Amino acid sequence: MSSKEKPDFIIIGGGSTGSTLAGRLTENPDVRVTLLEEGPKDWNPYIHFPVTYYKTAKGPLLKRYEYVRSDVQAFQQSPTMVQARVLGGGSSVNAMLYVRGVPADYDEWESLGATGWSYRDVLPYFKKAEDNNRFCNDTHGVGGPLGVSDQDYTHPLTKVWLQACQQAGLPYNDDFNSGDQTGCGLYQITTKNGRRSSAAVAYLKPARGKPNLTVMTGCTVARVIVERGRAIGVEYKQGGKIKKMFADREVIISAGSFNSAKLLMLSGIGPGEHLRRHGIPLVQDLPGVGKNYQDHMEMSLVYRLSGPHSYDKYKKLGWKALAGMQYALFGSGPVTSNVAEGGAFWRSKPSLPHPDLQLFFLAGAGVEEGVDTVPGGNGCTLSITQTRPKSRGYVELSGADPELPPVIVPNYLKEPEDLACMAEGARLGQEIMHQRALSPYIAGGHAPERPLRTQEEFEAFVRSEAHPGLHPCGTCRMGVDGMSVVSPDLKVHGIDGLRVIDASVMPNVVSGNLNSVVIMIGEKASDMLLGNRVPQKHPEVSSTAIHYAN
Repeated sequence: MSSKEKPDFIIIGGGSTGSTLAGRLTENPDVRVTLLEEGPKDWNPYIHFPVTYYKTAKGPLLKRYEYVRSDVQAFQQSPTMVQARVLGGGSSVNAMLYVRGVPADYDEWESLGATGWSYRDVLPYFKKAEDNNRFCNDTHGVGGPLGVSDQDYTHPLTKVWLQACQQAGLPYNDDFNSGDQTGCGLYQITTKNGRRSSAAVAYLKPARGKPNLTVMTGCTVARVIVERGRAIGVEYKQGGKIKKMFADREVIISAGSFNSAKLLMLSGIGPGEHLRRHGIPLVQDLPGVGKNYQDHMEMSLVYRLSGPHSYDKYKKLGWKALAGMQYALFGSGPVTSNVAEGGAFWRSKPSLPHPDLQLFFLAGAGVEEGVDTVPGGNGCTLSITQTRPKSRGYVELSGADPELPPVIVPNYLKEPEDLACMAEGARLGQEIMHQRALSPYIAGGHAPERPLRTQEEFEAFVRSEAHPGLHPCGTCRMGVDGMSVVSPDLKVHGIDGLRVIDASVMPNVVSGNLNSVVIMIGEKASDMLLGNRVPQKHPEVSSTAIHYAN
């Protein structure tokens, strides 16, 4: 693409949604797209081997954010959370779990004003994205860009854990994405042929060689340029220089729930009083920008094992070499595992219509906790998440300088129901870990060291150990009321030529991991932008080219 040509679309953010959009839009050879990503290209080899998720989940491909601790949480010196900062976004660093939530999540979106986003509306786009290696039915598709696979390797201890779940009364569930999450089972994961299927791999890599997509990494967008009520371009920083770029058709913000809201406010679009306080000229007064912040919370029970019964043994050089050799020769074995293999969904109260707890079993000590080892050197981890939190927070500017981080106030656990739910999750997790199937393998507790017994102890554990689940969403909510930020077609209210397309537009967080959901949003939005026909709905189900510019 000539530097003098304006792209039709500028996409800000090369994460899961931005990569999906760019790949799909450039399938039309007449559409020119420039994708601006703050982080680097996805060259790091740890991205592409599933088992090294434990490295990408806490490595240099992440951007760290401080957040304001709620008064319900135990004191932390510097509460922080992370978000991906690399081409492919979260899909390049996450645990690769393929989870959609339940139909009621999306029907609730529509009831809140997101017309056209019910489960019947979004299911065709989940299927369009998917290339599932086992299912092909009313709820799953094949032939799409995104590899969705059964695990090539499952650790024996994970299978024992699933037996323990069943001993605790949880039924086995063969497919968490069938519409009913209830029970325990093995997660399907976003891999193909033993390698991670990130959005960058699935949507951008196949487009190499076409002239109509330019991907620019190392670009930090400072503001959207708006003239006479229309977004015409962006101002960004690359290599220490401030530059501008203009779009023929639209500017699309896909920067995630923190930075999409921040960028709108830096551009003069947001709560008027807040922007005036920071000396930012008001372009459009939208009081909902940055509000409605939601996230899952997560905590972990960590146990010591009686022997080398987990992936921890692969920390030793001999075992590590053996696993590497098996993968190099046969493309199989532990290297193909995402570590978080087994899971479950359950209700904190029997009266609930849908599960509100999600469990992840990891055959290793503290993979997500920063616990490198436990006494004896062999451990396992059970992580627990509340999937339908009631607490709501907000994101604001800390100043008019684009280099300043946003102020993030999640209000974690502020609603008493959330604390009670998480406490019940800890009780359920402990009950599962104490079943007879696991007793030959468990030597004792590490976090906590002794069993929790009273409601006060369970709640104290939650206050102390629960941390962000890293699924932020909702800060640019779609809808038609006065607190919504974008319309159901994802156009920013009051500004022509500007859309927000990422997790920030979700009215409510869904019941599980978000990666498949934001890819679905990108699929649906690309059809909106190109004027394509909606894929066939399923009434029987109830409620590209890359030129790397320097």
